[in-house]
Amino acid sequence: MTNATPTQHNNPLHGIKLEQIVTDLANYYGWDGLAQRIPVNCFSNDPSVQSSLKFLRRTPWARDKVEALYLTMLSKKPPIKST
Repeated sequence: MTNATPTQHNNPLHGIKLEQIVTDLANYYGWDGLAQRIPVNCFSNDPSVQSSLKFLRRTPWARDKVEALYLTMLSKKPPIKST
């Protein structure tokens, strides 16, 4: 019997919640920076994580852009140094 669930081995976003993605992006770019990169009202008019989550869960094209920006951010972010 095979497992019906698709594997996520090659998905870098697997296990990362949308809330964490939005929070990390807001901390890295700031809300103004996010609004410049992805021009949607939830980033430019009274932005918050909760309003962004509500919008992104209902708008697949915007969520795709946010996820792509997150992957770009991860590739640019310096690795965490351990002591």
